[in-house]
Amino acid sequence: MSNIVCKQLVKTFQQGEQTIYGLDNVSLTIQQGEMTVLSGPSGSGKTTLLNAIGGLDEPDSGSIHVGDIEITGLAKSKRADIRLHRIGFVFQAYNLIPVLTVQENVEFVMQLQGVSVTERKRRSQEIIEEVGLTGLEKRRPAQLSGGQQQRVAVARAIASKPVLILADEPTANLDSKTSAQLLELFTQLNRQHDITFLIATHDAQVFDYCRRHIHMVDGKIVTDSAG
Repeated sequence: MSNIVCKQLVKTFQQGEQTIYGLDNVSLTIQQGEMTVLSGPSGSGKTTLLNAIGGLDEPDSGSIHVGDIEITGLAKSKRADIRLHRIGFVFQAYNLIPVLTVQENVEFVMQLQGVSVTERKRRSQEIIEEVGLTGLEKRRPAQLSGGQQQRVAVARAIASKPVLILADEPTANLDSKTSAQLLELFTQLNRQHDITFLIATHDAQVFDYCRRHIHMVDGKIVTDSAG
């Protein structure tokens, strides 16, 4: 089981002479296959927690296990390797490579993994079909709508066969109909591939798609409930 286990995470930032807690003794366990929404006001610690779990940033203290691997204390290169093979990311700003086509963006992670050209082509085509982008393989990001770009970002995120997808405000730049379509896609991927989703958001629409709702304020988890 690739559960996510965080124990007593602390992360502070200096703001002038003031110490701000991004994470204030945060502990939680996310079971494999859960869809969890992380809410809270700006500055509550949502993105800080996602970045810590994703190995993009190191907490000052505490531990994080992704499955049987403790990522805290690992060298940057080791954390990068875990991200490459076990964790997918979906960002508010899509973060696609503008000079690459849809198919090339989806293949990029597999290329880094050393997957053969033939297998990359086969899997990317399969994934593009799964996320509803068939026929758009040769387009570049600037030729796509916001919703289509976010679907490419999701396709790229699942191309590495991750156990966990971290999504930071994935619906923020989308209208309500496109947001609903994206969340339906998340649900489909969760059910079919048993991928764990942790979604940080201000968007109340996301709550309807997640069984578990964690609310943060000032770096602390104040409520943690299953819907």
